[in-house]
Amino acid sequence: MQGTVRAVCLSKARGTEKTNQDRAQLRTDWGLVGDAHAGHWHRQVSLLSADKIAAFNAKGANVQPGAFGENLVVEGLDFRAMPVGTRLRCGTALLEITQIGKECHTHCAIYHRMGECIMPHEGVFAKVLADGEVAVGDVMRVEDRPAPLPFQAAVITLSDRCAAGEREDKSGPVLVERLQQNGYEIIETLLLPDDRPALEKELRRLCDQRQPDLILTTGGTGFSPRDITPEATLAVAQRQAPGIAEAIRAASLRITPRAMLGRGVSVIRGKTLIINLPGSPKACHESMDVFLDQMPHAFTLLRGAVTDCARPDNH
Repeated sequence: MQGTVRAVCLSKARGTEKTNQDRAQLRTDWGLVGDAHAGHWHRQVSLLSADKIAAFNAKGANVQPGAFGENLVVEGLDFRAMPVGTRLRCGTALLEITQIGKECHTHCAIYHRMGECIMPHEGVFAKVLADGEVAVGDVMRVEDRPAPLPFQAAVITLSDRCAAGEREDKSGPVLVERLQQNGYEIIETLLLPDDRPALEKELRRLCDQRQPDLILTTGGTGFSPRDITPEATLAVAQRQAPGIAEAIRAASLRITPRAMLGRGVSVIRGKTLIINLPGSPKACHESMDVFLDQMPHAFTLLRGAVTDCARPDNH
C-alpha cells in the first residue's frame, strides 16, 4: 500500500495555517524541522489524505494544502482507515501513527465558512522514528512492523481532593508502575475531579483517538454522591465485559466484606478495555492480581488476531 506526497507544509506559530514548502527534514522524536508543532510529544507530524481535501473542495471549499494545519498531504493513502501503530516509510524517514482524529477546541475559519472541517475526523498524527527528508513527489509506503505494537495503557485517577492539590495521588502511580513492570507502554496519565462529563469526554477521546488496549481508572466507585466513575464508564461503553469486575469483587470479598459496596464496572469501547478500580493503592494492587495475567489474551482478541478462546490447558 503506497501513496504520493503532494505537499509538505510548515508554520512558524501554532493555531495558524501552514504553507507548502515542497520539502523539509524529519527529525527523530521531534517532527518537521522548523514547524511549530514539532516537539517531544505524540503529535509530532499531522497527515491528511489528498483525496479527502479534493472531496471537500468539490463542495466549494477551495482550500489549499496546509489550510487545516496538516503537515503532510498524501495522495492514495486513506490515513483515517489506519490503526494507531501503523508505520509509514518515506525514503529513510519512518513515521508511526499515534492518534486518529483530534478535538476541535475552537472552530477555524474553514468551519465557519463551510459548516464543517475535515481535520478533526480525517486527520491523523504520528511520531518520527527515523530521520529523513520528505519532499513533494516522494512515495510513502505502509511498512510492516518488525514486532506487534506493545500493549498500551492509560491511567485515570478520579479524586476531587487530589485534583485540587489537597492530597497526593498515590493510586495512579501504583497502577503505572505495575503496568510498566508487566511491559505496558503508558501513553497518558490523567488526574481528574469526580466530574462525570469530564471523565466521559476523556474516555471517549482516549478510546477513539489514541486507541490504547487498556484504560484503568482508580477512585469514584463507592456510594458517595460524588462517586460517578461507573456511570461515566457505562455511558461511553459499546460492549459489556462484566466478568472482570465480577472477578475483582469476588476476590476482594475474601479480603473484606466491604468489597460488596464496590460499584466498579468493566466495559469495551472500540478496541479498548476500560476497568474501574477502587481508590486505595492496596486495593489497586489486589485488583490487578485478579485480572492482569489474562489481559494479553483479551487484548489479542480485541486486536482481532485470535479467535480461539479455549482454556489455556486446552482441556
